[in-house]
This record gives sequence, structure tokens and C-alpha cells, in this order.
Amino acid sequence: MKKILIPLCLTLVAACSDNTSTPPAKEISAERAPVSESPTIETTGAALADQFMDALRPHCGKAYAGQVVSTDEADAGFAAKPLKMHVRSCTADEIRIPFHVGDDRSRTWVITRTADGLRLKHDHRHEDGTEDAVTQYGGDSGSITLQRTTFPVDQESIDLFLKEGLDVSVTNIWALDITPSLFAYELSRENRFFRTEFDLTAPISTPPPPWGASTNGEE
Repeated sequence: MKKILIPLCLTLVAACSDNTSTPPAKEISAERAPVSESPTIETTGAALADQFMDALRPHCGKAYAGQVVSTDEADAGFAAKPLKMHVRSCTADEIRIPFHVGDDRSRTWVITRTADGLRLKHDHRHEDGTEDAVTQYGGDSGSITLQRTTFPVDQESIDLFLKEGLDVSVTNIWALDITPSLFAYELSRENRFFRTEFDLTAPISTPPPPWGASTNGEE
């Protein structure tokens, strides 16, 4: 398993600009880091992947409100909109979490159990259900604990970013955190840090289906 550390503007995180000066990612993430996980007998990557997925399963069918907690100026407009996550679909090997930004229902985080760990992909669609030119990007787990998994960008995504002129995104590292009270989605690379957090203690009304739900096999 790789040991490297690694969308979102109003349209797509992967296309966000690096032109703003931001605090170092490690300083912000240190402030927001989840509490240390409890010791566990099962410490293999596969076992931790299962436990990470199991921590999400109690939230299947529920939705939660969130907020941007990072400070990049590029995300100011994004942060001003209502943010919702909906743990909409859970199977034995896959959890799909639509991420709603205001009325924009184009984004879904797809977490898949692999032979060695976890995979995070971004399903990005237009309102008519067709896929965006930049979609299905992400990576396999680089490190997993009970509460945090990082996903360095994979080669398939690097090739896509280069093809679409998103050279700044080829070093992306995404991360997902989960504790009993918090779920967080994070993107980091040099001069770029985005983090949004959701309060798992206060479920909200479930939002409408993500764009393309019928197209990608969801009802």
C-alpha cells in the first residue's frame, strides 16, 4: 500500500485556482484533526477499511448539513451556499454520498471497498444526467485509521487532469474523516487546502436525488 499523503469551486474542486495564498495545510488540518482513535486488535489495512466503512453505515439514508472550515479565498462563494451530504446508497462494497452545494446536485462521492483498502471517486454530472468532462477522478487509500483515510491521486486521474488542462491537480490528496459526531471531506496540495465538515449529531431532511441518479443506476 502506498504511503503518500495527498471537488471544490462552485463548479468543481479539481479545477480550483492556486492563485491565492493560503495557510499551510498542515496548520489547518492540525486544528481540525479528529481525536485519536481507540486502540484496536485488528490493524491491517483491510480490517481498518472494513471498520471505516462500518462507521459510515449507521448513517445510510440520512442527510446532514455542513460548512466550509478552510479559508482559501477561492472557496468564498462556495462557502456561502448551503451544503448537504446525503449517505444515499450503501451496499456491501460501495457507499455513495451525494454532496449538494445550494441547488447544485452535480457531485457524488463514491467510496468503494477494494481488495487492499478503499477507493474514493468523484461522480460529477450535469443536470441532464450526462457526465461532466472531469469525472470519476480520485484515488486509492494511501493510509487508513479508524477515523481518517487519505486518497492520493491515481494515474487515471492524473491523465484526465492533464487532458483537461488541470495540471495543478496532479498532486491532489483527498481525505475523509469520520468520528461519532463529524464527517469531513478534504482536498490538499501545494498552496491549496479545502475542508468541509458535517455535523452527524443533527440529521436534516433528505434532499432530492443527485443529478444523473437514474443514469448511474440509482433509483
